[in-house]
Amino acid sequence: MPLPVPEDAFSEGRPDPEGASLEETFELFSALAPKGWRVELIEGEICVVPPANGEHEKIVTEMVEQVIARRVDKELRNSTGIGLYLPGPTGTVLRVIPDLVIAPRDCFDDQQEWHAPDPVLLVAEVTSSSTASRDRVQKIRAYARAGIPVYLMIDREAAEAVVCSGPSGDDYGHKSIHKLGTVVPLPYPLGFELDTSAF
Repeated sequence: MPLPVPEDAFSEGRPDPEGASLEETFELFSALAPKGWRVELIEGEICVVPPANGEHEKIVTEMVEQVIARRVDKELRNSTGIGLYLPGPTGTVLRVIPDLVIAPRDCFDDQQEWHAPDPVLLVAEVTSSSTASRDRVQKIRAYARAGIPVYLMIDREAAEAVVCSGPSGDDYGHKSIHKLGTVVPLPYPLGFELDTSAF
């Protein structure tokens, strides 16, 4: 969804809109995005996503609560709103903001807006009508390429939880699909179950 760009947005040292690179344009859109909106750079496309609806946030909150209650490793922490930069095709860089990131304690305790994916054990996305196609295709490629061990997608439209593990190249070697409302086992390095009946 495009954002309106004020006439003076490119003044005061900002890049000329005619000659701005994709990265510069992304930075501009990020700076202009209203509070609560997410701006991501995915395979050469700048994606602007409005704030999530209540059902989406309920699912994210429930996942966070269950991770806290059921995690085997008590050093694991949940993060929402964390920006990750990921390797893209042909040497490009992607910038994504997953709905949920699970990583060891203190991995993101700095002042950076964007972080390397190295410590991340799981990323989760909850689909919305505006993000579902990217969550199902481009983000699987991006998270696999980054070597993130587990990608959990809560596909609201399909009423499914998709667990992807074993990243290899641009895909995951193992994908298991579970109907929402069932118990979903999360593989190593998580090793606990997620009860989706609360979703």
